[in-house]
Amino acid sequence: MTDQRIGRTGRRRASALAFAAAGLLALAAGPAAAEGPAPVIFVHGDSDTAGLWMVQAWRFESNGYPRDRLRAVDLDRPSARSDDGVPQENRSSTTDVASQLGGFTARTLIETGADSAAFVGNSRGCQTIRNYVQNGGGRHIADAMILAGCVHHGVFNFPGAAQGSEYNGAGRFLTALNAGPEVPEGVKTVTIRSDRFDLYAQPTGEWIGMAGVPLNVGHDGAALEGADNRVLPGADHRETGYSPEAFTIMYEAITGKKPDTIAVTPEAAPQLDGKVSGWANGRPTNRPLAGAKVTVFPTDPETGARAGNAVHVKTVGADGMWGPFIADPGQSYEFVIEADGYPVHHIYRSPFPRSFDQVSLRLYPYEGAAAEAEGGAAIGMMRPRGYFGAQQDRVMLDGETAPGLPDSEVPGVWKVFKTLPEAAPQTVVGHFEDERLAGMAWPVDGHVSWIELTY
Repeated sequence: MTDQRIGRTGRRRASALAFAAAGLLALAAGPAAAEGPAPVIFVHGDSDTAGLWMVQAWRFESNGYPRDRLRAVDLDRPSARSDDGVPQENRSSTTDVASQLGGFTARTLIETGADSAAFVGNSRGCQTIRNYVQNGGGRHIADAMILAGCVHHGVFNFPGAAQGSEYNGAGRFLTALNAGPEVPEGVKTVTIRSDRFDLYAQPTGEWIGMAGVPLNVGHDGAALEGADNRVLPGADHRETGYSPEAFTIMYEAITGKKPDTIAVTPEAAPQLDGKVSGWANGRPTNRPLAGAKVTVFPTDPETGARAGNAVHVKTVGADGMWGPFIADPGQSYEFVIEADGYPVHHIYRSPFPRSFDQVSLRLYPYEGAAAEAEGGAAIGMMRPRGYFGAQQDRVMLDGETAPGLPDSEVPGVWKVFKTLPEAAPQTVVGHFEDERLAGMAWPVDGHVSWIELTY
């Protein structure tokens, strides 16, 4: 289906009866298709959230794309099952996530009045999009699929083993998905992959707990026969979907023209919202954590210390939404989240230049170095939209290279930790490339602290 829109209008009739009949027909046909570009529906990957698409949405908006046409689905139980056909607590099947995407797409079309959409996915989100388009009725809705950092042909390819894994290129799911034409006729399809730095497109299994084991896949597993296959040299698994270079490809594929800018244009009074969620059975839920209390403090950009009283306080309801909150686009913030069964979370964030309604606040159990520290304080630094690489990146905590970075040319970790012997709140400054963010390490007894990077 093309991106042309068919308006539903009627001509005047001399007869009142004919006029009424035309009105009834119009009602039966549905509301008039709204003018504007096709909605863009973003689909996140395994264990991720809709919040990861925030910066790409900002870049689209900064180039004039209407905000109400940019939609990111937040998939329940976002981690894949060990065996796609066997129920598993807090895990989803390929059918589960494709069905959720189908429902989200239907709602988007109703709300916007559009009759088609473009789909953008990263990692597992690519297979979710393809499954919906090929098997769930989405072929007649999809204008385009832009698929980044995908595992179309498997993280591994083991004939006769792990047949239920959706990540086995020789398993039941991917074999069926790739059986026909890999690109459906009439659906513009663009893939984006790394040249050799995607940890899930490696010839041996160092990054999946199978060091030295041949996986029978290559660096080009994200490419599809019949697609416009693009390569981003040096990109890691997530940068194929969330980097400025990836945005440029996405924007041109959807609009037919290059973006005017890859920068994010600030707005005067950004409005933020999002969901508080937690963990179950060792995996994130992406489900509302009702009863959690969220308190937002402005912070001193040099120290991470609170720079005044709380500017927002809310105990979230059944929907888990912690906002709305009007932010200062030049102000950094500390988000404090208190919930039964979890340590108190302190999440430090850089200024938000634009609005976004899916700023996810995910609560984590004690983990990593923070869990191992005894009687001291700790803080982690995370990069949700990319990975850290010891040989590629400048990753600093308090002026020193962050501990725990694997000595590998493939960027493969997105969280680092720093522990301090004194059990008291204290400043820690994190650096990654051009982003600098100060936070406070908090005592490990009852607290979890994160510097969460934007880029």
